[in-house]
Amino acid sequence: MTAIYDDLKNKIVFVTGGGSGIGASIVEHFCEQGAEVFFIDIDIKESNKLLKNIKNKKLKLPTFIECNLVNIKKLQNIIKKITRTKGPIDILVNSAANDNRHTTDQVDEKYWENRMNINLRHYFFASQSVIKGMIKNKGGSIINLSSVSWMLGEGDKVVYETAKSAVMGLTRSFAQEFGKYNIRVNSVTPGSIATERQIKHWLTPKYKKLILEKQALKRQLKPKDVATMILFLGSNQSSGCTKQNFIVDGGIV
Repeated sequence: MTAIYDDLKNKIVFVTGGGSGIGASIVEHFCEQGAEVFFIDIDIKESNKLLKNIKNKKLKLPTFIECNLVNIKKLQNIIKKITRTKGPIDILVNSAANDNRHTTDQVDEKYWENRMNINLRHYFFASQSVIKGMIKNKGGSIINLSSVSWMLGEGDKVVYETAKSAVMGLTRSFAQEFGKYNIRVNSVTPGSIATERQIKHWLTPKYKKLILEKQALKRQLKPKDVATMILFLGSNQSSGCTKQNFIVDGGIV
């Protein structure tokens, strides 16, 4: 059981990429707090698996809406419908991303545009879509996920790392522009997190050993480590925090 934030109960939370990995942990943790959670994802199978898991734990059930985040109009319409039927969104978590490895030679204009659309563009338009409601509500919290990979300059996913570095600029600009409305905007930067996808594709014993050698904390971080930070930033306990980047990487940078 994580810390309980009483102010999160019944808050309307919207999570992009909430069907698996870190996003799924974020959804589950907000449900545990009694929030009214809506999440979107392109992966229907994993999203339904998450719903079943949350139901089995007897937590407050979230609402899943299938959405490909390349389709900005659909994303905007989903947010409009939630706002119209449930009220303004209190907390937005921009989590969806794709960190497939690639070399510079493999990148053409189409690939560049697709990666930027998935890893950055929807952060802007989802945020833009909730701002008016947050102003009406006299406050809100927007949390954008970045990645420590761009700080390390890992060199095996240049477009992803470019997008994730831009998340920091987006966060700081929004925080300054909308702070006068009591809207807080922060970014969270995860390090090596043992999601199912990372374990399947990249987190080999050799790579894990390398990570733990570099980390100050000698344990593999889990999605929960990121989700609990996001709970804090969504709650009133972080009421003085905005325009900041919170690194959850076990001390690798």
